[in-house]
Amino acid sequence: MEKVVAVIMVGGPTKGTRFRPLSFNTPKPLFPLAGQPMIQHPISACKRIPNLAQIFLIGFYEEREFALYVSSISNELKVPVRYLKEDKPHGSAGGLYYFRDMIMEENPSHIILLNCDVCCSFPLPDLLEAHKRYGGMGTMLVIKVSAESAHQFGELIADPNTKELLHYTEKPETFVSDLINCGVYVFTRDIFTAIQGVLTHREDRANIRQVSSFEALQSATRTVPVDFVRLDQDILSPLAGKKQLYTYETMDFWEQIKTPGMSLKCSSLYLALFKITSPQLLACGNGITSATIAGDVYIHPSAKVHPTAKIGPNVSISANVRIGAGVRLISCIVLDDVEIKENAVVLNSIIGWKSSLGRWARVQGNGDYNAKLGITILGEAVTVEDEVVVINSIVLPNKVLNVSVQEEIIL
Repeated sequence: MEKVVAVIMVGGPTKGTRFRPLSFNTPKPLFPLAGQPMIQHPISACKRIPNLAQIFLIGFYEEREFALYVSSISNELKVPVRYLKEDKPHGSAGGLYYFRDMIMEENPSHIILLNCDVCCSFPLPDLLEAHKRYGGMGTMLVIKVSAESAHQFGELIADPNTKELLHYTEKPETFVSDLINCGVYVFTRDIFTAIQGVLTHREDRANIRQVSSFEALQSATRTVPVDFVRLDQDILSPLAGKKQLYTYETMDFWEQIKTPGMSLKCSSLYLALFKITSPQLLACGNGITSATIAGDVYIHPSAKVHPTAKIGPNVSISANVRIGAGVRLISCIVLDDVEIKENAVVLNSIIGWKSSLGRWARVQGNGDYNAKLGITILGEAVTVEDEVVVINSIVLPNKVLNVSVQEEIIL
């Protein structure tokens, strides 16, 4: 029986700095979107792959930060999930190679590789089937985007008939194509040979170089360590057009989760996806015995929501949240242990853990997911007093707001 393993790259604390203040007290991959840790969406998608043997998470967070999550999700999904800590960043291909013995332990025929800060429907079984039809070493998920935004990503050209990857360039200066790399791949075990090839080539060049002392000096100051291998520049670009790499286009949504604003957008995309994949996760209410629910809403079973509150669309409410009478929540993420008192309003915002909003308080953003202050963010344990209004602002942890603020970063 052919086995498949999945590898999810989770990065580390030096990454995700744009995700502050939300990444101060939880690793970014564990930040909840639609009520589930960011990384759980791809993990659940991996579970749909036939013959999945194991899921590996590779990153350079401390192991204790993932230990609890990994054991609980392994039990819940009945699939072994392991966290592997890199001693230092090795790049997306280098990290895979560094742990090759563990990844190949069960002798899988295919390796699914993906980045955890990608939000999409993860059509992994379809990707795997397409890959087997193409018969190459690897297949990447791709999507068409607007010509204006393509330059922010890896642009590629694929053969319209065979879907072979013909040309690949990471964040090009000039327009190449509106097809971009989604950061989701399937490889045969030959990927390890390809990475080994890059490393051997480097070592050979380093040995030749030692002849000239000037060049030796130059190579000593090289910024990229010898064992740092990037999937895009070192593997995809050189192998494009050699009948080894292919593309599979998704027609669904795709986003990158780089900032807190984007996490709110991605939460709404996942809530909408739940309607199709897991409708039982979405809340429903009648406005009499339970709160009025409009659109896609997730409410944790332990949250207490007053029946006169109105919730939605695009709202996610985490554990032990308390929501008072007459509260109105629209397009927001409310994290664990938050209290929102009577008649408060939250719109286009993320309310941090253990925060509290007073009566008739109003916390809102204008809803521009890409603008720095388009979404209002309250860090952990922020208190907004009665009748205070907070608009388009970011508030760092443990602040008490007793006057209204607009377009401000409260340090």
